[in-house]
Order: sequence, then structure tokens, then C-alpha cells
Amino acid sequence: MNHTGFQAKRLIQLALPVLIAQVTQTMMGFIDTVMAGRVSAVDMAAVAVGTSLWLPAILFVQGLLMAFTPMFAHHHGANNPKAIAPLAQQAAYIAIIGSIGVILFLSSANFILQFMELEPKLHQLTLGYINGIMWGAPAFVLYQVLRGCAEGISYTLPTMIIGFVGLAVNIPANYILIYGHFGMPAMGGAGCGVATALVFWAMFLSMAVYIRFHKRFSEIALFEQFFKPHAKTMWDMAKLGLPVAMSLFFEVSLFAVIALLLAPLGSIVVAGHQIALNFSSIVFMLPLSIGIAVSIRVGYYLGRDQWEIAAKVTKVGLGLSFSLAMVTAVLTILLRHDIAMLYNGNPEVVTLAGSLMLLAALYQLSDSIQVVAAGALRGYKDTRSAFFITLISYWPIGLGLGYILAYTNWIVEPMGAAGFWIGFISGLTSAAIMFAFRLRYIQKNQIVLDVIQDTVPH
Repeated sequence: MNHTGFQAKRLIQLALPVLIAQVTQTMMGFIDTVMAGRVSAVDMAAVAVGTSLWLPAILFVQGLLMAFTPMFAHHHGANNPKAIAPLAQQAAYIAIIGSIGVILFLSSANFILQFMELEPKLHQLTLGYINGIMWGAPAFVLYQVLRGCAEGISYTLPTMIIGFVGLAVNIPANYILIYGHFGMPAMGGAGCGVATALVFWAMFLSMAVYIRFHKRFSEIALFEQFFKPHAKTMWDMAKLGLPVAMSLFFEVSLFAVIALLLAPLGSIVVAGHQIALNFSSIVFMLPLSIGIAVSIRVGYYLGRDQWEIAAKVTKVGLGLSFSLAMVTAVLTILLRHDIAMLYNGNPEVVTLAGSLMLLAALYQLSDSIQVVAAGALRGYKDTRSAFFITLISYWPIGLGLGYILAYTNWIVEPMGAAGFWIGFISGLTSAAIMFAFRLRYIQKNQIVLDVIQDTVPH
């Protein structure tokens, strides 16, 4: 097997467990919605509204932690595994602080929900959902730290295994808490919040046990020595992760704002847009998994001072991701109406969703490049440029152009939802181009930020 084939195989080996883990996470959200929906539409709506507050907050902390995986990979590649444990524990302190911030934010949910003027029952159920799920925040972010350690040593199998653990806990926990069994009260949609918190704790504890006893992690010795919080190291790590967190926030908030802007156009338009967006988010798991694998391998080879191989990995990852995107784009075009009918049987919704999925096919091509390129930049520890590229491409270009096309006649007659999708494509294409130029510049000049060293006092 040639070197390109080897790198492609290695990326697939790393990406596949991550992909399966992402699928199990999506399945958990789907199961929550379906099981709550069996109680009533109000219970299902409570899960949706509660998630709209919980998700941006927790994803911000997750984005902060994503930057640390390539750092662990760098030390793994440099054959310095002992440096991982002290840094991972500093990451855990950052995660705990972040989770406290999430809990404090969600504690004000009642105040936020009052501005939304929800009907009383929906307000109560949503508040119950939030009050349950927020106590899972510490477990969720600590799991992300442990997951980063596993992926940092190029071992992604635990991510997949623990994903199935979460799924196995999610279904019975929902059954007991939503419908009221084994002496528990029927909590309806609010029970999903408590069940999800239990899932997060089960995943965290399972991963901790896995890392503690599996021989693959013996060199890291993550739990053998306790390291006190070290302010300078934590601050340096936070500065590295903050641009990633902000980039993720820009992305999540962009889609939330567009959903609000489309609301005045009516339920048909909102439903059609949501179908195209939901399906695209599922397809997005493919390039996202490859992007995570690329960030791991780039960090690993930079730790070994093998710049040429790191650049080769990036090139192979981009080619692999784009090739898969071409396949999914063709399938999206051919099956767009069949896919839409899986979501909704309304002919108007299906027709609109089908037309938007033509644009979603193009969206997948740009997305496949930008997400892998962003992963590679994380491997090079260049998170700041990703922040600015994401900010510019998503908001002024993506949202700005999308709004002009959707609502004004400055360029063409108002296009409605299709205008925002053209904005998506323009923004992602701009991001892909800027990421490509930035990657080329870094690779040509062999620039990489200093990896945070083991400066933690013993």
C-alpha cells in the first residue's frame, strides 16, 4: 500500500468510530423527541425549547475543549505521554468552571422563558426539562476531556463504545421518567432532561473506568497523580480553545437567527427549511468525523517534527472528505423528495424541501472542505485564524447575503428560504477558500504555535 493509501486508511480507522458515536448522539436526541411526543405535542415542544437554550451553552464549553485534543496528540507524537495527564487535569478544571457557567446560565431560564410568552403548561415543562438536564453539564464536559485524551493518542474506539453506553441508558431512563414506572412519577417531557443528565453521568463514569483499567492508557497514567490547578497553564489552554468555542457559537447562533428570520414566512417555509437543514446536519457528520481525525493525525506528526507527512495527511483528508461529499450530494439530488417525505407528508412542504435540498447538495461540497481544513488548523494549533474566518464567512457573508436574497430586491426578487441557503453556500465557500490559503501559508512557512508544555508543578 502506498503512503497516500496508508494515510487514507488510517484516517478512516480513526473517523469511523467518531462517526458512529455522532450517530448514537443524534439517535438520543431523536429518541427524546419521539418518546416525549408520544405524551403530547406540548411535551415534545418543551424538549425542543429547552434544547434551544441548553445546546448553545454546552456547545460553547465543548468547543473550548476541542482545541486540547490536537495538543494531546502532539505530545503523543513526540513520545512524551507523561505530559498528557497534567494537561488533561488542567483541562478538567477548565471544564468544571465552564459547567458551572452553564448551570448558572440555565438557572436563569425562568427569566428567559418569561420573555418568550409560552403557554403555562409549555413554560412549566420546559423549565422542568432545563432544571433536570443542567445537572448533567459537569459530566458532559468532563467526558469530553476524557474523550480528548483517548482521541489524542489516536484511539477513537472508546468514543464509539461509550456512545452505545449512552444510548443503552437513554431509552430505559426515558421510559421510566417520562411515563412514570417503577414508582417514579410521570414527568412527561421534563423527564427527558433528568434522563439525559443520567446519560451524561453514565458516559463520563464509563469512560473514566475504561481509561483507568485499559492497558492502552497505561503510559498516560491519567489518575495516578493529582495535579493542582495551575493558573498560567489553564489560561494558556483557555486562550487556545476560546477561538474554537466562539467559532462553534457563531455557527449555532447563525442557524438559530435564520430560523427566527424565516418564521414570518409561515409554517410551510419553516418546515421545508428545517427538513433540508436537519438532513444536512446528518450528512455533516461524515466530514466532521474526518476533520476530527485529521486534527489528531496532524497534531501527532507535528509532535514528531514530520511536517511533510502532516501536510500529506491534510491533503488526503480533504480529498477523502470531498469525494464522499460528491457521493452524498448526488444521492441528495436523486432522492430529495423521498427524503423529504420521511419527515413530512404535506405536498407543499415536500416540494419546498426538495427544492432547498438541491441547494443543500452544493452546501455539502463546501462544507466538506471547510470543516476538514478547520480540523487541520486545530492540529497546527492555529485556532485564532479559524475564529476570524468563521466570523467573516458566516455572518457578514453568509447571513448578510442570505438576508439580502431572502427579503430584498437589491439583487433579485425576494427568494425566501432559498436566499438563505445561497447565503449558506457563499459563506461556506468563502470559509473553504480562506482556510485553504491559511493552511498553505502555514505549511509553506512551517508555522505552528508552541504546544503548552508540562509546566504544572508536581
